[in-house]
Amino acid sequence: MLEKALKGSPGYWIWLLVLGGIASIGMLAYVVQLNMGLTVTGMSRDVSWGFYIAQLTYLVGVAASAVMLVLPAYFHHYKAFKKIIILGEFLAIASVAMCILFVTVDLGQPQRLFNVVLHPTPNSVLFWDMVVLNVYMFLNLFIGWVTLESERNRVAPPHWLKYFIYLSIIWAFSIHTVTAFLYAGLPGRHYWLTAIMAARFLASAFASGPAILLLLVFLLQKITEFRAGDKAINTVATIITYAMCVNIFFYLLEIFTAYYSGIPGHQHPITYLFSGLHGFDQWVPYMWVAVAGAALSLVLLIPAKIRYNHTVLPYALGLLVLATYIDKGIGLIVGGFTPTPFETVTEYVPTIPELMITVGVYAIGALILTVLWKVALEVKRDLGTIGEKPEDVEKLYVSKL
Repeated sequence: MLEKALKGSPGYWIWLLVLGGIASIGMLAYVVQLNMGLTVTGMSRDVSWGFYIAQLTYLVGVAASAVMLVLPAYFHHYKAFKKIIILGEFLAIASVAMCILFVTVDLGQPQRLFNVVLHPTPNSVLFWDMVVLNVYMFLNLFIGWVTLESERNRVAPPHWLKYFIYLSIIWAFSIHTVTAFLYAGLPGRHYWLTAIMAARFLASAFASGPAILLLLVFLLQKITEFRAGDKAINTVATIITYAMCVNIFFYLLEIFTAYYSGIPGHQHPITYLFSGLHGFDQWVPYMWVAVAGAALSLVLLIPAKIRYNHTVLPYALGLLVLATYIDKGIGLIVGGFTPTPFETVTEYVPTIPELMITVGVYAIGALILTVLWKVALEVKRDLGTIGEKPEDVEKLYVSKL
């Protein structure tokens, strides 16, 4: 089916060329980093994780969020998701690919990746993070491709595929849980030392990931004849609303614990992020933008009448994505490293090379996603179901799953 990605309108090819050009610029910046080392980044002895790992953390959540479509569709036979589930699985593939690339650029020298394979250390959380990410990408690629091939042939997916689908559901929770353990297992970083870190990660993932998917679906409906169906969009929006409420509740628990307990190690990172510490306050405006974005997004999402208004919904989702990105991306990293174990503040600011490499990696991810979605849409176009309602698509074949 990959041959379907080789045919397209001039706009499609221009888009691919733009993404390829941006990725090339990012690659040039990466060559500079390879030659000069990580000294070209804003990282230091005191801040050993930076913008790259922030992207990894956020994108693992985007990848894991595919389970919010897979679980209702296959566990509860929710037919409204049948049409967009392939888009969620392919988004997960692109997200995991970007995660792996961000780990690669963060290592400094890419050959260090082989140390994880040649010298496996099962007692290392990083080793298990590599395992779960690669397996999850394979599962989504395999399940998505087999399902799409079955749809193209107008037959039910193989009966044995359901075992891989059930495994992918468990694996979706595992990838973000293991990533959370990378943080929660470090006793010297009080901001991350919390038993609900994995729960916070999953809650934010199930809010931000489907929100990004819906925003992309809205864009897809603008530029193509694809229609996801109002029922599917409204249901995903409802899931996002509940997940965001839980995400904010978990963060409020952290704030209460930090300040009611009076433990300085737990208070200082939050104080630094929201009001500054020892005169250092460069991230304060961004964190309050995140607070405002989260609050406003819930104001728009909680009332069903507004949430189901597809003119307003994209704005609410955009605010939610912005809020979760600032909090889980930059906020989580800089808060964990500030103050240092020596009670000093070393502020972190990503450099131009870091930003260029990051944009280049996102361009590669967008390129992968574009090709995969192009294949999926062409299959639906050939079947004549690209603009059909999900319940009409079900008439093509009866799923055995």
